Amino acid sequence: MNREDFPILNQQVYNKPLIYFDNAATTQKPMMVIDALSDYYRTINSNIHRGVHSLSQQATEEFEIARKAVQQFIHAAHDHEIIFTRGATESINLVAASFGRTYIQEGDEIIISEMEHHSNIVPWQFLCEDRGAKLQVIPFDEKGELCIDQLEALITPRTRIIAVTHVSNSLGTINPIKEIIDIAHAHHVPVMVDGAQAVAHGAVDVQALDCDFYCFSGHKMYAPMGIGVMYGKERWLKEMKPYQGGGEMISTVTFEKTTYNELPFKFEAGTPAVGDVIGLRKAIEYMQQTGIQNIADYEQELLQYGTQELLRIDGLRIIGQAAHKAAVISFLVGNIHPYDMGVLLDHQGVAVRTGHHCTQPIMDHYHIPGTVRASFALYNTKEEIDFFVQAVQKATQMLQ
Repeated sequence: MNREDFPILNQQVYNKPLIYFDNAATTQKPMMVIDALSDYYRTINSNIHRGVHSLSQQATEEFEIARKAVQQFIHAAHDHEIIFTRGATESINLVAASFGRTYIQEGDEIIISEMEHHSNIVPWQFLCEDRGAKLQVIPFDEKGELCIDQLEALITPRTRIIAVTHVSNSLGTINPIKEIIDIAHAHHVPVMVDGAQAVAHGAVDVQALDCDFYCFSGHKMYAPMGIGVMYGKERWLKEMKPYQGGGEMISTVTFEKTTYNELPFKFEAGTPAVGDVIGLRKAIEYMQQTGIQNIADYEQELLQYGTQELLRIDGLRIIGQAAHKAAVISFLVGNIHPYDMGVLLDHQGVAVRTGHHCTQPIMDHYHIPGTVRASFALYNTKEEIDFFVQAVQKATQMLQ
């Protein structure tokens, strides 16, 4: 894993070498992504799909090449099943709004889990309030594993969709998505997967999973901010009503009636973030060159090492100890507030995330105000973990 590909890491914070352990919030960007973004604005910046001039045609070609790259990356059946959005949050809102307007009636039910990010709770609450539907919740146990044995009982004839995270951003839990999907499909219920914390850490095959929707962000997988993907099976996308109205998503417009464009443009109203889409393609190329399995194996090595070393600290407890985890360690030390710990770690050059991580129901479950979260990526090292552990020990001594 070549750290030199990531220029931001070669700096100091408070005269200490930067140790960046906030990868679950956003990953840093390799030079090939930064260069691609810069090259786009220097050479072919133009609006796409609408122009006959050379720049527009070049930009359009690059944009659609990127769509095919995403299709291949997650093994979708068709490139028109790939919808570009601003991120996982907009992707989930798109599914909730469009699926909801098309299929949800008063008295219908939607199932989510207790460990969801707020982005996969609030849009469904909006929908339930708007339609008079009801939200059902799959609980999780003290280890941070979903109680899948309770899912069957939650599904009723009024269940219209299940929306669940692939990997918990707070706990690191890797959920048994295929099992959830199989149970749901046995009852003819579609499943939307929030894959924001999964796509950078292992291979995703939407056809093998057989999920109906899969949502993720570029900025958590080494791509620019402001770009995301909503994958949807063709059958659903053809039936669902558009999410937003405007340019690109129309076929014809009169004051009496508007007809919609074909897929995927039906769901891509307005001018897209073309440069960021090209950056996403380059991020995918970077991950593929590094090797998706190599990344997964290395991050698991860091996870095991970090867990082992942190548990040597007296009074430290890890929140979320599922058998299958991504490279995320959320923890508390004694009665030290996570914010205080985070500030002292920052002054030692270590960037971690503190707080509820947009998962307040998880914190309520454990009766805690939040956690300190260290999350690893392909450019992190065991030497950084060693320094981090020492920094936690030092901060603990100062705060106790």
